[in-house]
Amino acid sequence: METKFDITFAGNKKVDAHFRGFSVHSDQPIIDGGDNAAPSPFELFLASIGMCAGFYIVSFCQSRSIPTDNMSMTQTVVRNDKTHRVEKFMIDINLPPDFPDKYKAAVIKTAQSCSVKKFLDAPPEIQINAKM
Repeated sequence: METKFDITFAGNKKVDAHFRGFSVHSDQPIIDGGDNAAPSPFELFLASIGMCAGFYIVSFCQSRSIPTDNMSMTQTVVRNDKTHRVEKFMIDINLPPDFPDKYKAAVIKTAQSCSVKKFLDAPPEIQINAKM
């Protein structure tokens, strides 16, 4: 199965992705020559990890009729100041006081099932070609 993403250049440092009837916009911070009109592609990638884990948590809770209104997550990304590479992700699941104790370990395990995390665990081959 293939999924096609059409990538377009929207002026200055803006790059957009179009797929399944959606458009996702990106830009670069002003310090990098962009207009700071949207998140950078890397920021979108980083956010996708937490959003994916969040999807699994919401699905877990919905299947058990556990309300998620008072739940949230905080994702912290730690970068090495010298290499500028990400060294660590920390995701804190903020549970309300009435969250069932018996599900705390399960909700953590569920969040670890995130497909974006699994993608990072076993990254695919990436081919880049130029066509005319």
